Amino acid sequence: MRGDRALLSIRGLDNEPARAKVLAALRAVPGVVGAASAGEGQVMVDYDGGEVTVMDMIRALRRLGFVAGMG
Repeated sequence: MRGDRALLSIRGLDNEPARAKVLAALRAVPGVVGAASAGEGQVMVDYDGGEVTVMDMIRALRRLGFVAGMG
């Protein structure tokens, strides 16, 4: 297992329900090992780059209506 890490910037991540929704969605993506709030509008994600890409995570968030990118 590879130990990769990405900082995602997510627009609309300005309240606790939104943060909880985003963190749950990221943790549900196969290959994501962990996700934690990393400041206003940002989430740090630990993942296995052999299983998932950053774009996979961004797409999962877009399906929920969030605009995300590398931060």
